[in-house]
Amino acid sequence: MKKVVDLLHEAGVFHFATVEGDRARVRPFGFVMEFGGKLYFTTGNKKPVYRQLKENPNVEICGMLPDNKWIRLEGRAVFDGNLPAKKHAFELFPDFKHLYETPENPEFEVFYLASPSATLYSMTAAPEKIL
Repeated sequence: MKKVVDLLHEAGVFHFATVEGDRARVRPFGFVMEFGGKLYFTTGNKKPVYRQLKENPNVEICGMLPDNKWIRLEGRAVFDGNLPAKKHAFELFPDFKHLYETPENPEFEVFYLASPSATLYSMTAAPEKIL
């Protein structure tokens, strides 16, 4: 898990794809953390991404690295309302306070990826399975 988190942090902004009906939806994400051995992300439950994930939890994430490699990660989003995970997210990214004020804000959601799979790609080397 650590390698995946490190690579996504190295990418800085990564693209998070969901499905809405029969259409793909992609948006930039920048926050990921490992907590309790799981990859966690955050969102607000008033956002379209939240509704999309509740309807179809399958996601794919892609981040481009400075060395022209990229990571592709997929899994199923599981919302768990984990308050310790929310508090840890606030510790790692204090700017959440500007959006949600406190980890207890009912709009602030955390979710982890169940059955994650990650591969590192390069134009000059074979893909490397990392998770």
